[in-house]
Amino acid sequence: MTGSEQLLWERLRRKQVLGIRFRRQQIIDGFIADFYCDQAGLVIEVDGKVHDAPAQKMKDELRRKVFAARGLVEIRFKNEEISHDLDGVVNRIAEKTRELVSMNTVPAC
Repeated sequence: MTGSEQLLWERLRRKQVLGIRFRRQQIIDGFIADFYCDQAGLVIEVDGKVHDAPAQKMKDELRRKVFAARGLVEIRFKNEEISHDLDGVVNRIAEKTRELVSMNTVPAC
């Protein structure tokens, strides 16, 4: 894991967000999601500078479409967001998780 992923994982692990379990490095249809919450159907990606490259953007879009076809929602955060506003990132994850869990229409992976 990158430094930013490690920081975020320390806040997601052990059901610290809404008492809900998050996994790290979850394989979904051949892609590795940085973090995944099965109960919410939420994929969390942490992007470094490599994700700014055009070829990587195309791969990221394909991955998003594969996840969406499964009914999963993907949110992305830049490394800088995590290092500069970890509390804000965690709050946004909590809000999205709460919203998705309340919809309760999530397929299992």
